[in-house]
Amino acid sequence: MARGAIGGVDIRHLRTRHGGTPSGSTRLTVTWLVAALAGLLATAGCSLVGGGPSAKDEAGSLASALSAGKPGSLSYDGASPTRVQALWTRTVAGLGTTRPTVTVGTVSEHDTTADAQLSYTWKLAGTDQPWTYRTQAALTKASNNAWEVRFAPSLVHPDLGAGDRLERVVTPANRGDILGAGGARLVTERPVQQLGIDKSTVSAAGAPAAARALAAKLGIEPGPFAARVRAAGPRAFVDALVLRAADARAALRSGVAAVDGFAIVRGTLPLAPTREFARAVLGTVGPVTAEIVKQSEGAYGPGDVAGLSGLEARYDEQLRGTPGVTVQAEDPRGVRRELFRVAPVAGRPLATTLDTRLQRVAESTLSGVRPASALVAIRPSTGALLAVASGPGSNGYSTATLGHYAPGSTFKVVSSLALLRAGVRPPSILSCPATTVVDGKTFKNYSDYPADGLGGIPLSTAVANSCNTAFVNERRTVSQADLADAAASLGLGVDHDLGFPAYFGSVPRTQAEAGSETGHAASMIGQGKVLASPMAMAAVAASVARGGTVVPRLLPQQRSGGVRPPHPVTAAEAASLRALMRGVVTRGSASFLASLPGPPVLAKTGTAEFGSAAPLKTHAWMIADHGDLAVAVFVDIGSSGSGTAGPILERFLRAAG
Repeated sequence: MARGAIGGVDIRHLRTRHGGTPSGSTRLTVTWLVAALAGLLATAGCSLVGGGPSAKDEAGSLASALSAGKPGSLSYDGASPTRVQALWTRTVAGLGTTRPTVTVGTVSEHDTTADAQLSYTWKLAGTDQPWTYRTQAALTKASNNAWEVRFAPSLVHPDLGAGDRLERVVTPANRGDILGAGGARLVTERPVQQLGIDKSTVSAAGAPAAARALAAKLGIEPGPFAARVRAAGPRAFVDALVLRAADARAALRSGVAAVDGFAIVRGTLPLAPTREFARAVLGTVGPVTAEIVKQSEGAYGPGDVAGLSGLEARYDEQLRGTPGVTVQAEDPRGVRRELFRVAPVAGRPLATTLDTRLQRVAESTLSGVRPASALVAIRPSTGALLAVASGPGSNGYSTATLGHYAPGSTFKVVSSLALLRAGVRPPSILSCPATTVVDGKTFKNYSDYPADGLGGIPLSTAVANSCNTAFVNERRTVSQADLADAAASLGLGVDHDLGFPAYFGSVPRTQAEAGSETGHAASMIGQGKVLASPMAMAAVAASVARGGTVVPRLLPQQRSGGVRPPHPVTAAEAASLRALMRGVVTRGSASFLASLPGPPVLAKTGTAEFGSAAPLKTHAWMIADHGDLAVAVFVDIGSSGSGTAGPILERFLRAAG
């Protein structure tokens, strides 16, 4: 409003021409204008003298400042903006980095005072349920007619008093168990002991040295642990290792208790029955890393626990549930009272097909194998994975499901199917010389191949004795595409989404992909560019046993997302393959399995050369069917399939019953 003007009327026009007092008629006009002015000011919400924002305007500015977390940007009645900002920061620091959304409701104005209703909405990390409440802001009109907020703790929350502060407390949800066959609890809460440094019991200067001393006794990297201890708060406990009770007892014998600041914190963590139990597949659970917190967009905070690998990581959202969140007010004496609460929702269990007993047997069988190794057992009738074990030499890698290895002569089951489809019958005579040459490359049989198995022999004998040269010499009977199709028919080389990382193998579809005729010849005996995982070769054995293509299943609810083979193995084809694999046991390289009780055992051994060092190293393989159980055994470096993988498979089958 322009100075000296009222409602657009210039007040200078109300004076007499000579500057004297207005006449009577003029006084009436002034009285009328003053009355009109009062109504106009009431309507406009401003004052005649020193006009400015209304109480509602000031309340809106307050709501905006609170929403931005900057209440110190306003003027206050009885407190400096700096003091107000400091009090706000101290009061809400325990809620983290989140900021409220504050809106203005009803504003009641009474001459020099006003009350404004404020509505708060906090979106707290860890919960989707907002925290909402209302409070009142008191305003006073200053001498210059400007409205100012009267600061009080209740401005933040109606139940806060002087010195109170807010604190967000997260209550973890009970994590869902990972279940095995029959509902057995594979991963569930089990007692653990955290060994570490309690900084409240050691000097700040001595804490890093204590951390290094403890790390040396526990066999962990001293530098990173010392850095974590140095960065932690002055009264923090920093764990070095989280161990099961039995492992903790062994660690205590190393003298860790003598280290300054050493302490033990007891608790529980989701753990499998043993440290090794299906570890590479099930995965681990532990404190979240800074990277996980950053990528989670508020789902995790420091100190939270999450799945770090395997099924625990992939299905973490299902397993972890929804944590509970509580907001508490803490007074200067440390007494807390609850203002808001969202109860935690427990995670949902994840079912798997793993058989606890068979998994233990598989791991026990591999426990003494030094190279990388694996044993996979499948129930052919359902495709259920019963045991998925990777030996200690795999160093935590899932050799069983992710290994990329030439399958060697176990692939002759695939080659035999391709030959059967090309019209070769088990009695058909093949040529099995001691050596054969393809484009200058010499192929030979294994060193102790039986001499009486050379010459013209039936396909059944070529499979039983595993004659390399006989299969190489049939390379023109079946094309590379025929091999790839036969492999797909038995579950090898076709990807499927099993709900966890898995490798189904690879078989070149053309001779060019195989790398010339020599490559095609190598493919006939499972070498060259043919690759498979132990799980994929177990699927081959399972498909033969069932008489239909088997896709392994670890998660009962998971449906395969792969492409079905165009020509699944038929019942008649599978019957012929079973007869060929039975011959390996009755008169071939797996005769040591003939005495196993129960259903007849079917098997195929395999040895695959790899590397370039002389002499070449060899992978050792063996696959077998025993009733409704299909098994593949792999050892990265071994003497032969029958000599290295064979005894492992026999021990497993005998223990499996």
